[in-house]
Amino acid sequence: MNAKIQLALWISHPILELSLAAVLFWRKLHRKFPVFFAYLIFEIADFGVLFPIHQYAGYDLYFYSYWVGAAVSLALGFMVIHEIFLDVFRAYHTLKDLGTVLFKWAALVMVFVAMVVAASSAPGQSPLVQAVVTGQRCVRVVQCGLVLFLLVFSRYLGVSWRQQSFGIALGFGGFASIELAGNALYSGEQIGSATWALLNASSFTWAVLIWIGYALSRVGARESTGTLLMSQRWEQSLGDLQHPAAADSLIPMFEGMVDRAFSRSSPEERGPMLAEKFPPQTSSYKPLQASIILPRAVSQK
Repeated sequence: MNAKIQLALWISHPILELSLAAVLFWRKLHRKFPVFFAYLIFEIADFGVLFPIHQYAGYDLYFYSYWVGAAVSLALGFMVIHEIFLDVFRAYHTLKDLGTVLFKWAALVMVFVAMVVAASSAPGQSPLVQAVVTGQRCVRVVQCGLVLFLLVFSRYLGVSWRQQSFGIALGFGGFASIELAGNALYSGEQIGSATWALLNASSFTWAVLIWIGYALSRVGARESTGTLLMSQRWEQSLGDLQHPAAADSLIPMFEGMVDRAFSRSSPEERGPMLAEKFPPQTSSYKPLQASIILPRAVSQK
């Protein structure tokens, strides 16, 4: 019975993903989330390749086909996280550039860790499996962290829970958390392999259903509350670090402060302030100027 349920869930995945892809194309969301749309198309194509191999071919061909497809799906899943991040920080260009740099370094570190684990795998274990499993766990942790980040900082970034990007992150985060928990239970021999596979298949089904619900819902507008001032200050601070002001820029700043002080003062107070800033010329000033110019004129003659 467990095997039949797993097979039914496995067959239902491409059907649900095809429905989700059709909804994204109908709502023209494939232009907004092209990487996520490509992820769905690849999952459908991967099932079209793996299912006949699983039913009619040998185990070795299915083994390598499965893990190669898992590696490609892993890379696309990580790129989907970056796409969600860019959509969340769409209004903050400096924060978006910083996040892109951090994602590139995170991808490089994960590839390096996967290569080290694959090279140090014990005899009898497939290096491909060890590398993919290690990278998969790293990506799942990042997906869970993305959901926690959106839950904590959504009101500071003006992100509504009804936005499609939040729904995509929620689906990935829920599936990733259940998969990590299942891996921990399976490694500790708390559950069997059949229960672990059924748990993963069920969690991915719920993730696709969440994505379909968000794709059919209306997009929530970005919030414009006072809490956005914090993220705007972050944006301004990073912009100042990238483009520091010149050393002689203090003079325009002080002139602006003086102009604002004049604009806020009353007309009665403005008179003494102007007199102090621009003192009138006295009668003793002209003889002093003449005494300076006259000897120069005489010397030239």
